[in-house]
Amino acid sequence: MAQTNSPLVIGTDPIGRLLWRFALPAIIAMTASSLYNIVDSIFIGHGVGPLAISGLALTFPLMNLAAAFGSLVGVGASTLVSVKLGQRDYEGANRILGNVLVLNVVLGLLFTAVFWVLLDPILYFFGASDVTIVYARDYMRVILIGNVVTHMYLGLNSVLRSSGFPKMAMYATLLSVVINVILNPLFIFTFKWGIAGSAWATVISQVISLTLQMIHFSRRDQLLHFQRGIYRLRGELVRAMLSIGLSPFLMNLCACMIVILINRGLQEHGGDMAIGAYGIVNRIAFLFVMIIMGFNQGMQPIAGYNYGARLYGRVLDVTRLTMRWAVGISTLGFLLCQLTPELIIRMFTSDAALIAVAVYGLRIVFAVYPVVGFQMVSTNFFMSIGKPRQAIFLSLTRQLIFLIPCLIILPPFLGQLGVWVSIPIADVMAAVITAILLVRQFRSFKQEAKI
Repeated sequence: MAQTNSPLVIGTDPIGRLLWRFALPAIIAMTASSLYNIVDSIFIGHGVGPLAISGLALTFPLMNLAAAFGSLVGVGASTLVSVKLGQRDYEGANRILGNVLVLNVVLGLLFTAVFWVLLDPILYFFGASDVTIVYARDYMRVILIGNVVTHMYLGLNSVLRSSGFPKMAMYATLLSVVINVILNPLFIFTFKWGIAGSAWATVISQVISLTLQMIHFSRRDQLLHFQRGIYRLRGELVRAMLSIGLSPFLMNLCACMIVILINRGLQEHGGDMAIGAYGIVNRIAFLFVMIIMGFNQGMQPIAGYNYGARLYGRVLDVTRLTMRWAVGISTLGFLLCQLTPELIIRMFTSDAALIAVAVYGLRIVFAVYPVVGFQMVSTNFFMSIGKPRQAIFLSLTRQLIFLIPCLIILPPFLGQLGVWVSIPIADVMAAVITAILLVRQFRSFKQEAKI
């Protein structure tokens, strides 16, 4: 009989129970991951100063770009592992594990080498001033040192979830969070390392969590484990991973471009404090996004496995259930940020000028936030069933087709307001396009499954 942690139960157990089994650990892990990013900002804001928050915000495009390369491998591998397990192709799933490890090392080293050399010019292009670049540079140099570790840690966590071990993935993330929260105040307040101390806390915590993952995949009694013959990069696997992972890669790449445009627009129309305000707003929005991503990560192996097994009714059921929860979470974010914005912002800083700008931006950014949950789950649905073209298109509609043009057109006429309102405008327009594609795909499944 299949055990509870076996991937085989994904095709038989009730959808609601499966989603909670896979999503709850991911939600806890993703929420904790977001919380330690928030804690980083809180310690930096109170321990280093408001301008340090602005410096941290300048690093977001690079962090998004690093995440883009990580998701290029991790998301594609996660989907392929789920599909391979659904097809009972265990040898193929192990080859994916080996290729994930090698690709993350190669991409991580290349990323570090390129951006270490070009760091200062890039940060100035992102909107840094002579005051804030000091903070941004000190933070990013440490993050770049640990970039390979970050890529491997995120990639292996994706494989853990897809291979039937969502709790292990959760434990790895929670361990990273706990260590980071302990080291942050120690490095900032006791050792006086400033903003670099926060970066070192992040890198060290990920090294320890990566060690836990490596131990798990080194055990020969696991269905997926490190073994000879799986590390040679195979063209067909690499192409398949990169094809599926291209959607989140482009989404993160667009996110990088968007943060650059936002930072430059805010620098021009509001100065360093406006950039710091966006840094805080972005951290708050990221918390709700990560919770929704936790649901998405729980949905992904279920949808991928059942799609591979041609159980389309179960794919539809898990997608609908995930969407209901995601819209509920994004609606909660909307209510909190409209009703208690100042209380939320004061957690990050006591600077009156920064609080005023951040409250102003927070209310605007969250104005139509409930549609964000719907859009995120829909994009993940197409990624989970191995349809990269649709997923890429949905990833690009909000960011490239709608948000970037708004960020270019509106600020010259509306100033700082034009930067902030571009975000909810793009959210609404993208949600309309998403609904059309999703309804078409659902109808196709219903016809094929005759339900």
